[in-house]
Amino acid sequence: MMSMFWQIPDSAYVHIPFCRRRCFYCDFPITVIGNRIDPSSHNPIAIYVDWLIQEIEFSLNLGKSLKTIFFGGGTPSLLPTKYLDKILQALNHKFGFALNLEISLEIDPGTFTAENLREYQKLGINRLSLGVQAFQDELLTQCGRFHTVKDIWQSVKFLEQVGFDNFSLDLISGLPDQSLEQWNNSLSQAISIKPKHISSYDLVLESSTAFGKKYKAGNLPLPSDENSADMYRLAQRQLTQAGYGHYEISNYAQDGYQCRHNRVYWENLSYYAFGVGAASYIEGTRYVRPRNSKQYFEYVKGLDNPIKEKISSQNTQQDFFLETLMLGLRLVEGLRIEYLKENFGEDIVNSLISLIKPYQAQGWVNLTQKRIILSDPEGFLFSNVVLTKIFQEFS
Repeated sequence: MMSMFWQIPDSAYVHIPFCRRRCFYCDFPITVIGNRIDPSSHNPIAIYVDWLIQEIEFSLNLGKSLKTIFFGGGTPSLLPTKYLDKILQALNHKFGFALNLEISLEIDPGTFTAENLREYQKLGINRLSLGVQAFQDELLTQCGRFHTVKDIWQSVKFLEQVGFDNFSLDLISGLPDQSLEQWNNSLSQAISIKPKHISSYDLVLESSTAFGKKYKAGNLPLPSDENSADMYRLAQRQLTQAGYGHYEISNYAQDGYQCRHNRVYWENLSYYAFGVGAASYIEGTRYVRPRNSKQYFEYVKGLDNPIKEKISSQNTQQDFFLETLMLGLRLVEGLRIEYLKENFGEDIVNSLISLIKPYQAQGWVNLTQKRIILSDPEGFLFSNVVLTKIFQEFS
């Protein structure tokens, strides 16, 4: 394979691990704090933010101002705005902010007020991702979510009051005991709110989670594979008919409102990351922080240069090729054949095209002179089949 030119990162992910409780499908590194924030000197949020800022200060600035920042979790909206302000100031001091900076913040219903939203706006936060998941209280309870449907509508009211219109709604399909009718209702309710962006995720069973220990894929009360596929097709049909462009396997947006930060991942570009469990991607190397808070604090203590971070995984050319395919084929525009040839060589790309041609006959892959594209929705729906074949051949 040919040598790679690594892009200098201009995006940063910041992990905020605090949650009121752990949802039954969640395997992210989080700290459960219940419904209280300890005001004492041992406030876990204040302690964590101090270490997080130290990590940012220790990091290496590779030369470009930040164009996107994403606060993920956990539940970042549990963070008092004074701490968000401190983190943003640290990022600005270290890297600088580009014009037209996108700053996204994940928020949960019932964890913020209209005043919080106004404070977010003052800080420059201009994109929100509201973790709705479902519009049925019984399903929210089944998931272990802390909020109710009433909380969802109150949150939407706050967004409307403040005029914060650039927000996304997150939904999950394939939940235990979830019917196609309930999913249709959740989609209809989400569309009625008219967010700029909607993410529609299929439940993934991770072995370490409560759901992963309780359920097995394909078994009741989980929807069957056929029902899950029908839910995917229904979401694609409902959302595209409502004017949302299906730009990535699980993501839909009105024109001009795709998540710029998440596109960095799907285009396999470099990015910084900070916080417990966060993984950065710099010059072909992934640096993964410890998932345990105490170990993370020890890790930050020992930092002297982020390029020498202790926990890392160097990408080979082969890794980069496979990751480029796995991520890029998630996008509706797929991958440019010329880009693949420039970076990986003509022989390997020709082998790839020969390998996936049979899937074109099935209607899952669209091969043009310029691009390799998974069809929507069937190609997206069966993307794992196509990618498994690719990995078997090229691993």
